[in-house]
Amino acid sequence: MSEPLLKVRGLKIGATVYPPGEKPHDIEIVHGVDFELAKGKVLGLIGESGAGKSTIGLASMAYGRGGVKITGGEVWVNGREILSAGVGDIRKLRGAEVTYVSQSAAASFNPAKKIMDQVVEAAVEQKKFSRKDAEERARVLFAKLGLPDPDNIGDRFPHQVSGGQLQRCMTALALCPEPDLVVFDEPTTALDVTTQIDVLMAIKEAIRDTGVAALYITHDLAVVAQVSDDIMVLKMGNTVEYGSVDQIINAPQEEYTKALVSVRSIEHEEKAPTAEPVLSVRNITARYQGTKFDVLHGVNVDLYPGQTLAVVGESGSGKSTLARVITGLLPPREGEIEFAGRTLSNDLAGRSREDLRELQMIYQMADVAMNPRQTVGTIIGRPLEFYFGMRGAEKKKRIIELLDEIELGEKFIDRYPAELSGGQKQRVCIARSLAAKPKMIICDEVTSALDPLVADGILKLLLDLQKIEDVAYLFITHDLATVRAISDNIAVMYQGKVQRYGGKSKVLSPPFDDYTDLLLSSVPEMRLGWLEEVIANRKMESAGN
Repeated sequence: MSEPLLKVRGLKIGATVYPPGEKPHDIEIVHGVDFELAKGKVLGLIGESGAGKSTIGLASMAYGRGGVKITGGEVWVNGREILSAGVGDIRKLRGAEVTYVSQSAAASFNPAKKIMDQVVEAAVEQKKFSRKDAEERARVLFAKLGLPDPDNIGDRFPHQVSGGQLQRCMTALALCPEPDLVVFDEPTTALDVTTQIDVLMAIKEAIRDTGVAALYITHDLAVVAQVSDDIMVLKMGNTVEYGSVDQIINAPQEEYTKALVSVRSIEHEEKAPTAEPVLSVRNITARYQGTKFDVLHGVNVDLYPGQTLAVVGESGSGKSTLARVITGLLPPREGEIEFAGRTLSNDLAGRSREDLRELQMIYQMADVAMNPRQTVGTIIGRPLEFYFGMRGAEKKKRIIELLDEIELGEKFIDRYPAELSGGQKQRVCIARSLAAKPKMIICDEVTSALDPLVADGILKLLLDLQKIEDVAYLFITHDLATVRAISDNIAVMYQGKVQRYGGKSKVLSPPFDDYTDLLLSSVPEMRLGWLEEVIANRKMESAGN
């Protein structure tokens, strides 16, 4: 047996925390992790937020971010222990032998420099290639990764390509120096399913063709099963289970792994309308101020009391723009919106307090939707004061009732957002919306930033609250598993138009239009060989055309 490319032994990682009102103290966040990775193989690291996935991946480059410190263990790359290496040796390692692909390409590229300049920088700086040879290799990688106009796309700036294209450019950046190991840190999590499948296919083929080894970090087991040879399941800095993809997917041993495999087990039965719509969107056409092109084209949808309408589509399809029109943030050029039996003003400033109260919104990023200086009680209590004039004991009683409804309880009333997990923050945002006693809530990608198990809990909570409060949800998402789990009706949007619309069973049953077929076929399935099947089918379809 040859020496593994990457060998990690007893890895321990710590950090200093600064709790409010307490003295700073050190904690351990990774507790003696061991694994190996051979040349040309892919190891998937999976687990919820805080499991230590990214921290371990970056430790493979002898790097600790945000005050994190590697406190124990060994990391061997190509037979050399790198944690004890000098600064100069580590600089030679990064960008040459080991490279990194982050979750957000948009945040990682310099907006002021052309893509090609950034893709070849490490290869040239590390003296792996001359500038001319590096550019030629980059163009070959652009073509291999399925980027349009591979000979010239490097001349564009980052903002001149789509998110999926930029993510593939970042993969080209990581592969350009011909590294031995690439750390992929959630490279497709922020992408729509149609874009994700293209990037996954490109990554898998690039790994196969270049023979590079990879760590693939994600919280999506269905995704990691398509690109990995082995999987290590992590929780709170500990290894829960470590085995082949086949064993982890088809015969998991630990309860936590079994829960990950069976996530999205919600069975929501589609309901038929029992009343007049609470919301009717009629022939809405809209464009953004200062632009010449419409982004919504004659949109018509209805939402009924106590039901959920899922609005699904890729980035740029018009989902969030539709939400902006409904909330009055973007007045439409044509059409009108009827809500609770009345026609809403197109402009937010023209809406009554009752309009505002009855139409609430829950945002994707709970982190930025709450004031970090306010307690949970203050955050939830604000709508009670604003809409109902509640004060003192009456307000506190209602806050506690809402905390009980979201399954947190009174003990959270004096906590600050920084003291909550991602799922707990989203629950507080749900309680704040419910405090207004709305008829309808717009849920804008409310689970897309959450781990599958946490997201599953939020979806179950929303369904339970819907039964109690009889509230209607307009649920904006690009996650088809979420759509199946929570919706009664579905509107599929593409290029600002409603492509397909109706009850869940109807929309998700064939025959499909081309776009809906592409959307549904792009949702990763929890089985071996699924990605290869998709690649083969698309190549056959392409050859047939």
